[in-house]
Amino acid sequence: MSSTAVLDARSARVLPWLVAIAFFMQTLDGTILNTALPAMARDLAEDPLRMQGVVIAYMLTVALLIPASGWIADRFGTRRIFFSAILLFTLGSLLCALSTSFNQLVAARVIQALGGALMLPVGRLVVLRAFPRSEFVRVMTFIALPGMVGPLLGPTLGGWLVQYASWHWIFLINLPVGLVGCIAAFRFMPDFKTDKRVRFDSLGFLLFGTAMVLITIALEGLGELRMPHARVLLLLFGGAACLAAYWLRAGRIDAPLFSPRLFHTRSFAVGIFGNLFARLGSGALPFLLPLLLQVALGYSPAQAGMTMIPLALGAMLVKPMAKGLIDRFGYRHILLGNTVLLGLLIGSLATVDADTSQLLLLLHLSLIGMVNSMQFTAMNTVTLVGLSNANASSGNSLLSVVVQLSMSLGVAAAGALLGGFTVPGAQGVEVLPAFRLTFLCIGGMALLAASIFLQLGRHDGSQPREGRGAMPMGD
Repeated sequence: MSSTAVLDARSARVLPWLVAIAFFMQTLDGTILNTALPAMARDLAEDPLRMQGVVIAYMLTVALLIPASGWIADRFGTRRIFFSAILLFTLGSLLCALSTSFNQLVAARVIQALGGALMLPVGRLVVLRAFPRSEFVRVMTFIALPGMVGPLLGPTLGGWLVQYASWHWIFLINLPVGLVGCIAAFRFMPDFKTDKRVRFDSLGFLLFGTAMVLITIALEGLGELRMPHARVLLLLFGGAACLAAYWLRAGRIDAPLFSPRLFHTRSFAVGIFGNLFARLGSGALPFLLPLLLQVALGYSPAQAGMTMIPLALGAMLVKPMAKGLIDRFGYRHILLGNTVLLGLLIGSLATVDADTSQLLLLLHLSLIGMVNSMQFTAMNTVTLVGLSNANASSGNSLLSVVVQLSMSLGVAAAGALLGGFTVPGAQGVEVLPAFRLTFLCIGGMALLAASIFLQLGRHDGSQPREGRGAMPMGD
């Protein structure tokens, strides 16, 4: 089948539900895990402060595969790839539940991420091709709703399952949903593929992916892996060299993975670098907060999960207001003020201790959720709004990669800082000073991103070009 086709009425009704369920599985899995990390660490005989590898393995694998997702779908067909993505995600979930060691769990998370990396991009591609543009926004809005519910249910459900069943169930609950998804994908997913063979930038993909892996492992080496500093420096230099080689090559070939010409659009360049640094702080929070509550403050898994709900509620509350505020004040003012506020709110988590009232903590987290939601919406739209039709797809893919990469780097940096500040043998409230210093550093990192958004012009983003790329779902 070519890249265009007509859906029958039944498939047109089922397809948005199928993609929405896949998105829900992915977002639920991303948030349900964090509350369970201390329980998983105890069961696997690991230090709970060094479990970030389980989170990073998933995020980094997703970031690596996103650039290839469109080419893979065009080459092998959307039905086959979407079916395989759900199958891999479900198989990875089963292997996670069966893991008996930390290394097994990380390997299983990589398999799970192979499916997760393809589900959403391929699903979005199918929707783009299957529905007329007049219906696209409506369908995408419907698909995005479960993605907002996932982070709301995830921490609470994860804490409840860990406390009253076992951590294995946070993965086992994916199995029946995955089975239904596989059957539905086989029956209702249209099989779009392109007749024209496009050459994939394999060398560029290898250079770009190697750079991301080396830099992330270097940060991991400072934390969980406890590598010698000389080895960490070698990994960082190796990653930087691969990244430099990629951009030099991309500037002289016709069809690079991501073209340097994208950065000729100032709002895109500012948005990409702003995303990279601002998300370091917000990406670390879902990892750090459940650990703080359970390891340092003695919360039960269920209590920790319930405490995380205001983050999602605050995000949902502000989302409908974001467009009106951006239209009124402009991207430059919104992103400058919001980034400073985000950094201060993250840094002020250093004041949380056993004497902090529950109400004050919930209000604090809801404020962070609101500011995060505004930040993500403004950053995503200013990044894509100025791109032409020809560059929209490539720019959207690069933004998706940067989002995943920044969150994995945020978790890796948080783990490295927490490990460096923790006194050997410290337990319980003794690790609270390490959390305080880590929150201050993470907040400071987020705060520095304001200097990037300062480079926006007063009117950048105010005149969007026709046919711009769609904003990535999830933010």
